[in-house]
Parts: sequence; C-alpha cells; structure tokens
Amino acid sequence: MSAPPRIPFPVVDEVSRHCLQEEEPETVHIEVHLPGVLDAARLRKAFTEALRRHPRILVREAPRPWYGRRYEWEPTGDPDVEAVSFPPPGKDALRDARARALAEAPPLTASPPVRLEVVGGEGTVLFLTINHTALDGPACLRVLATAAELYGGRDNAPAAPPVRPPEPPQGPPGTPSNWSLPARVARGTPDSSPGNGMLVTELPLPHRPRGAPYTVNDQLMVATALTVVDWNRQHGAARRPLRITMPVDDRPRDTTMPIGNGTRLVEVPFAPEELDSPGMPELLRRTALRTRALKSLPRPQLGHGAALLTAPWAPVACRAALTRALRRAAAPWTSTTLLSNIGRIPYPLDFGEEAGRAHAVWFSAPARMPRGLTVTTASTAGRLHLALRWSRTLLGPGDGARLRDLFAHHLHTTEAT
Repeated sequence: MSAPPRIPFPVVDEVSRHCLQEEEPETVHIEVHLPGVLDAARLRKAFTEALRRHPRILVREAPRPWYGRRYEWEPTGDPDVEAVSFPPPGKDALRDARARALAEAPPLTASPPVRLEVVGGEGTVLFLTINHTALDGPACLRVLATAAELYGGRDNAPAAPPVRPPEPPQGPPGTPSNWSLPARVARGTPDSSPGNGMLVTELPLPHRPRGAPYTVNDQLMVATALTVVDWNRQHGAARRPLRITMPVDDRPRDTTMPIGNGTRLVEVPFAPEELDSPGMPELLRRTALRTRALKSLPRPQLGHGAALLTAPWAPVACRAALTRALRRAAAPWTSTTLLSNIGRIPYPLDFGEEAGRAHAVWFSAPARMPRGLTVTTASTAGRLHLALRWSRTLLGPGDGARLRDLFAHHLHTTEAT
C-alpha cells in the first residue's frame, strides 16, 4: 500500500517553523481539571483511538534535502511515540507539570506533536502540551473531547453556540490610525532565566445586561487594554496607542473540525485618549463595533505578506533567514499583547461516572518577545478561567500577580451600565 501523500506546511505552520527558538518554545498548554480518577490503560487506549479518528494530528515533519522548497507534514497513521504519561504524584506535581508545558515542546520529528500528562491528587488534572507549529488549542481540545467520549461512553458533542438577536445596521466604526508605533508592555522585574512564566486563576464571569450591544469577549478586550494602560502608567512608560491581537476561529466544533492551526489573527486598536478615564458603556460599544467589523472581514491568517514569504520561490533555508530578519525588523510594530478568548468550552469533557466532567479548563498561548505577555481566557461551569503567560525577560512572578489583580479589577468595572 502506498504511503499517504505529504502535506505542505500551511502559512501559519511555516512561519512558526522558520522562527523557532529553544529559549522560548512555541507551546500551547491546556489544563483540564476532573473531580475523579482515571484508569491509565483505558485512557491510553481512548486517547490513541481519538488520535486515529483525527488523523491530521498524527503527523511528523518530513525529511527534505538542503535545497527543498517546502516543509512538509508526513502522515503516520499511528503514533510514533507514547503520547500519554503519568508522572509521580506529589505536592509539587501540578507546578512541575505546568513548568514542563511551557519549557518542553513535543518534537516535530515524532508523531503526534502533542503530549498528555495525567497528574493525580485531589481529582485528576490532564495537561496537554502542544507544539504550536503543528496545531492550536481548540483543535487539540476537539481531539480530547473524542477521547472523553471513547473513555466514558457518554455523549461529548459540542453544545450549540449562543443565539444572538440580529443587530441593527451600524455605520463603519471609528478606528484609530495604525501608523503610530504601538505601546509595549512595560518591563517589570524579570527573572534571570529565559523562557515563559505563567499564572492561572479563576474569576467570576462578568455580568452583561440582557440585550447589551457588546459581548463578554468585548468586556475581556476592554479589561485587557485598561490593564496594560494601568500597568504602563505605573511604570512610567510612554503613552502610546494599543493594538491587541485577537485570534478568530470560524471552524465547526463537531468531528468535522479541521485539525491544525485554524485561527486567523486580527488587531483591535485603541487610541490613548479612549482609555483615559473612559465612559465604560461607550468604550464597550466602540470596542464591539471594531471586533465585529474585524471578524467579518475576509483576511489571510497572518496577512498578505506572510503568504508571499511562504510561497516556494526559494529553498526553505533562504526563506527562513529572510523571515527571521523581517520579523526582527518589524518587532517595534508588533501588537502590544494578545488576548485569546476561547469562550465557553463547547464540550462537556465528560469521562464517565468515576472521573466525571471537567470543572475547570485553562489554556495558555506562547508569550515570546516583543509582545512578552499573552492573556488567555475560557469559561467552564459558569466561571472564567484566566491564564497570564509572560516572557521571563520582561516580567517576573510578582508582576504576573499584579497584572492578575489589575485585570480582575478592570473586568469588574466593565459591569457598569
């Protein structure tokens, strides 16, 4: 039987592959908390079968000659390595698993480029570590939902998305100019070691009046902007416009969901004067107009420039060097931070009677410089699960705790009507 055809790297995968750094691995971390315990053999079997049911996750980077013009994924059909592990329990097991999820990216040379660690204690915590060059968090969560259904025998189909009433026609939103250099997150008290740090916390979901012209995502966007402005003001940073990158994911959440890196990135701008003692209802309304307009615009995942860079006009090694050089040159124009709001987790993640269903799910996105800070949110069981992740060359653990407190405060202020 002939081998399955190789898959050329899509644009997002190729740009990520060009710019890999050992000091700050491009990992996505997912942390799922269950109330009960899991059987090791049953979980391994269920997760392996889930990988086979979503074969696009069972890939490795194919070897190529030095003059090769493309990176390619090589489908394997079965895992090359055991993807599930059970580290020994202990009082620091949770902390250590989080540290590994930030520091150790699964290699691209072995299928699948994802690892699942199962940490026991009071209940069970599942840690998924994803090599972001290969796929993103929502795609991997889809695979885990399939594993939950195979393990527990219960329906893990996604819930229907919320139905929102049709909105009256709106004029084009007033958008600040993008010709000014965006603000950077001010330096705090960084660690001496490279890599990423992270803090996770649970907050109440912000109240939103029925029929409000904005969404919880808009409240999170405003809270993120005000947090950065407050932080920068406290650290004496220059007053500049903010640009916040926001992933947009239009994929279905059922078993037909394309596996890989499926989000496109848009940038939400804020002028400095908009965030100085803002009238909250008006700020939320303007933010909603901008996010809706950006979501509706068709746009390549990383913009038109990335599509040109990844066209196979020269060997991979030449284009990689050019991409890295352009990325360094464009660093001052990189957005201030990234807010990735997964929203309400669409799957029950129900592993059956003994293990139960997830009561908390955290994600975190890479936080490499020059942004140096990412904000990732998801909601489960009526609670908001926030992960702040930062580059240690920019911030330290105490800075993360202060940013968490600022975010919680500003999110609460968005409840004003």
